[in-house]
Amino acid sequence: MSERKETTASAHRGQSVVERLAAPHSGPVPFSVEFFPPRDEAAEARLWRAVRVFERMNPAFVSMTYGAGGSTRDRTVRIAGELATETTLLTVAHLTAVNHSVDELRALVGAYADKGIVNLLALRGDPPGDPLGEWIKHPEGVEYASELVELIGSLGEFNTGVAAFPEGHHRSPDLDADTANLVRKLRAGAEYSVTQMFFDVEDYFRLRDRVVAADAEQGAKPLIPGLMPITSLASARRMTELSGSTIPADVEKRLVAAAGDGPEEDKAAIREVGIDLCAEMAQRLIDDGAPCLHFCSLNFTKATSEVLERIGVDTRGALVGA
Repeated sequence: MSERKETTASAHRGQSVVERLAAPHSGPVPFSVEFFPPRDEAAEARLWRAVRVFERMNPAFVSMTYGAGGSTRDRTVRIAGELATETTLLTVAHLTAVNHSVDELRALVGAYADKGIVNLLALRGDPPGDPLGEWIKHPEGVEYASELVELIGSLGEFNTGVAAFPEGHHRSPDLDADTANLVRKLRAGAEYSVTQMFFDVEDYFRLRDRVVAADAEQGAKPLIPGLMPITSLASARRMTELSGSTIPADVEKRLVAAAGDGPEEDKAAIREVGIDLCAEMAQRLIDDGAPCLHFCSLNFTKATSEVLERIGVDTRGALVGA
């Protein structure tokens, strides 16, 4: 790593997400990128190609989702540490309560701290194998994400974020209960929240309004919208099904029209519409004061880079060969 990069990385390492959001940025709004743990060496190589592309664009932060159990978990912790120590990126590590005792959670927080990671996203987590299945608390673990936030806070000087759900979490009985749960997590010490991906900006605005109405102090904390440029209709349908979210009817109509009537969807047309839709959403969110845009990258770069370019972010050559 060059001397300049070492200086930048060192400066970022001690910062919180909220501090990074308040720092100067080159585009109309800060942005961040979500990666997920690769399953093999080829996927890991692709991840690192994406990391280097996004690093040139200076995101406010990047996050690494959590692979529970076995080698996937170990790879998650290792790669998150490498992001924190071998790049200039401020790294946020996801941490989930599912299938973990309190002692294991403490050990994981310690493992992240040993790698210089002080920004964590505290999640209750979904059951492995069936995200929509029954959630069963570990007998020696915690029941709710708010308890995980409190646990992290008891272990040292960490900066914690939580998840938010514009359409409501699929396990919440209604939107009021879901909003109350988000407020509870923020009151427990979370400094910001990142939403599940969504495709209707009105859902985000309504969530923001509900949180402010429920607790103005907590409503002042950054609520970061999660976006994903759709490049495959089949994949988007599958992801929303697994997450308990939906594709709005008007969005579905545009995507279906682009897919065409052939036996295989028209991927180029789907991609074009998907990027259009994401850029339109991003611009509305910027215009209405969203503090940051968080992109689910799926460890690819081109679609997110094109959306960023459309909204005025200097991609600094990232689109070339990305």
